[in-house]
Amino acid sequence: MPVAVTVFSGEIYRAPRNWAERCCQNLIYFSEADNGGHFAAGWSACFEGAMAIAGRKMNITLPSNLAIDAEVDLYDADGAFFLSARLKVSLPGLDRDVAQAVVDAAHQTCPYSKATRGNIEVKIDVV
Repeated sequence: MPVAVTVFSGEIYRAPRNWAERCCQNLIYFSEADNGGHFAAGWSACFEGAMAIAGRKMNITLPSNLAIDAEVDLYDADGAFFLSARLKVSLPGLDRDVAQAVVDAAHQTCPYSKATRGNIEVKIDVV
């Protein structure tokens, strides 16, 4: 059971004034402290960029209303803290197999995915 859950949620839209504004508008905290919120927001934004690169390489136009929900859980196992994470990616209008291929390619190139690979439990779902 996590001691804290942080979710970065919402539609990733194309017309923010800046990255920080986009993140702040969509950030939801489920605890008083920032238990992974910036990490979840950064991962979500980074993953979107990695999907854009993957889409271009695959000649796939990503939908303008794509969404990435990033959840980071903080666990306490007798004083040994650890994280787990979930990304829920929505690519409306894309065939599920195509969407999964884009997500898989993004997961291989996203710096956050690379940094966490083998270090924390990560689940990425196309929804």
